[in-house]
Amino acid sequence: MATKGLSKPARTKVIAIIAVAAAAVLATAWWANKSTNMAGAAMPDVVDYNFHIRPIFSDRCFKCHGPDANHRKANLRLDTEEGLFAALKDAPDEHVIVPGEPDHSELYRRLVESDTSQVMPPVNSNLAVSEFEVKLIKKWIAQGAKYQKHWAFVKPQVRDVPEPDPDWTINEIDKFVLAKMNAQGLKPNKQADKERLLKRVSMDLTGLPPTLQQQESFLSDESADAYEKVVDRLLASKHYGERMAVPWLDAARYADSHGYQDDGLRTMWPWRDWVIHAFNENYPFDKFALWQLAGDLLPNPTKEMVLATGFNRNHKITQEGGVIDEEYRIEYVTDRTNTFGKAFLALTFECAKCHDHKYDPISQKEYFSTFAFFNQINEKGLLGDIQLASLADRPRIQITEEDIKGILNFINKKQKEDVPVMVMRDSAVVRPTYVLTRGVYDAHGEEVTFDVPKAIYPFDVKVYEKNRLGLAKWLISKDNPLTARVFVNRIWQEFFGRGIVKTSGDFGMQGELPTHPELLDWLAVDFMNHGWDVKRLVKQIVMTNTYRQSAELSKDKLAADPDNIYLSRAPRLRLSSELIKDHVLASSGLLVEEIGGPSVKPYQPKGIWESATSGRGVLARYNQDHNEDLYRRGMYNFFKRTVPPPNMLMFDASSRDQCEVKRMRTNTPLQALVMMNEPMMLEASRVLAERLMIESTGAEEKIDKAFRLIICRKATQKEKALLKKYYSEEKQRFQNDREAAKSFIMAGEYRHEQVNDVATLAATMQIVHTIYNMDEAITK
Repeated sequence: MATKGLSKPARTKVIAIIAVAAAAVLATAWWANKSTNMAGAAMPDVVDYNFHIRPIFSDRCFKCHGPDANHRKANLRLDTEEGLFAALKDAPDEHVIVPGEPDHSELYRRLVESDTSQVMPPVNSNLAVSEFEVKLIKKWIAQGAKYQKHWAFVKPQVRDVPEPDPDWTINEIDKFVLAKMNAQGLKPNKQADKERLLKRVSMDLTGLPPTLQQQESFLSDESADAYEKVVDRLLASKHYGERMAVPWLDAARYADSHGYQDDGLRTMWPWRDWVIHAFNENYPFDKFALWQLAGDLLPNPTKEMVLATGFNRNHKITQEGGVIDEEYRIEYVTDRTNTFGKAFLALTFECAKCHDHKYDPISQKEYFSTFAFFNQINEKGLLGDIQLASLADRPRIQITEEDIKGILNFINKKQKEDVPVMVMRDSAVVRPTYVLTRGVYDAHGEEVTFDVPKAIYPFDVKVYEKNRLGLAKWLISKDNPLTARVFVNRIWQEFFGRGIVKTSGDFGMQGELPTHPELLDWLAVDFMNHGWDVKRLVKQIVMTNTYRQSAELSKDKLAADPDNIYLSRAPRLRLSSELIKDHVLASSGLLVEEIGGPSVKPYQPKGIWESATSGRGVLARYNQDHNEDLYRRGMYNFFKRTVPPPNMLMFDASSRDQCEVKRMRTNTPLQALVMMNEPMMLEASRVLAERLMIESTGAEEKIDKAFRLIICRKATQKEKALLKKYYSEEKQRFQNDREAAKSFIMAGEYRHEQVNDVATLAATMQIVHTIYNMDEAITK
């Protein structure tokens, strides 16, 4: 309603009317929500605090009555046991909750209060508790209001393994999954056929499709352990480490440039080579974590141990003139602290930098006590001349020729010059750390010492050193409730598309509950008890019948479990951006299988870097690589933070600005355009077509082979008929338009085979290109 032109009293009256109307709308919406029941929800026989009650309190109550003391209302705290059962401030004879007596519990009375000025949550909060949730809370109180510590902060316990149908279950994982399926009235799918299973496990363990020889070998192997032999071969492959490294590079925010506007060159690729090496050598996860956090502080550290600490230096670094040095130094320590919290503990530490965490038991003081561990490095907030940026970034080590030949022989060093890599090295004198008021870099408050959030697991200074080494030992202690759970959940996510805890980056109060809590605990305990053995964990998962199921989806299963939470079928998942490129290169025969080395610059649309940079420094212009460097795996693409590889971003790659532990999955028309028009796609189609053309086989055999190389199974008769028909049509078209044929087959820089029949080659290329654009080509 417009008020312009009205007198002041008239405007005031109109505004008052609008305010009253808005309040009425809010009240109406609140009552509508309040009276709404959760469709299809069944009241549990026993109401569990962690799984039924805490999520309601966290969503609707903790913002005003949670951990953040500065914003806590009425001095009432509902996130602790003491707060839930406390006496009321103004009525000491009454309590927030009286176990067994909902009608005498102030919390319950406020939920059912009819007076909108007294009801909780307040009407103007736009929050409400549904009728069903009120009944849940009432039943919980009536049953004694048993409080439980947040599930993620309770040490994983050894769980009894259920014993469902022994004919289907292969190991303990299957037993937990099948028991949950049975409880939901679901039945598992039959096992996937051998062709699809081979593609699935090959892409999952190496990121590369099976060759025709590998397909034939597996199809012809009728032995009982045929599949296990495939799994063992893949786990032993040098490409296993590459596949496992990709999600860790996301978590570690690895990139080849510093970030911010000038975004100069950095040489962290030797650290990336170490990650691949660590997975291939099957470093136990406790060692993998310890070295990255504090390898430099171990007794007599080797150069490899120090190199591993580059994990802590993968954050962005500014090169912008005029910035305040200390402000950006604090940003770097902040990044390390936040990354530690998310990558290893799946907690949102960043929420506690400016104030006490509003949902999780992490105070601002505890945040900066953790911050102190990462605040001891003698680094600058501003790098110097951008031309020398890969050298003004101290502390660092130099990778030398003598290192290639010795302990660092896994690093693919191509140039004779030493390669500088940023690493960690603490100052000789302890730097004091302060709580920063509102997180402002120079607003020093209380001085703090080395510590961690006590709700997770206390940091005992009699046991742990007061430095990063002590922090790392605290992290990998078997008494730490989070570390093993978080890692096995991330590994599970890689194979099933979602973790047992869906919010794999947030195990806190706002995170989702585990779908299979007993399985998660069993996996975590088993993982630690078997030496944190990553390959053993991976094999456990891929050997299960749960993993080996087909992805067929019935209407009944879609209705009963649309998100496949209970794993009664295999998921259909599009390959990640890196693996799409790898699959195309491998199936066409273009892939260069070299491991590690400096990052490469493949085809990219012109002008993207130039339009997004300051125009200064060695990375101001995009200088595309040639020859073999064009055909390296996707994980080796040069990653400039301000202009990430566009085709990788198109398929949901991380921007590497910060720690990310789970990629989004989007579907957009642009993805289809990339698959149809991207130079590498056309080049791969041309190269494979030429290789098929120089073989003395007929058109049908060529189509069959292309299909098996790309889709990794034999085509059905219907698929063959469609492709043969399209091939005939395209061949006729290109025979009538040879200039179009000549233009089409010019894609890419890779050498051409001598093929005289241009029209037939173009038609074959069109068929290959069409197969690459099938949904199944980039789906496992």
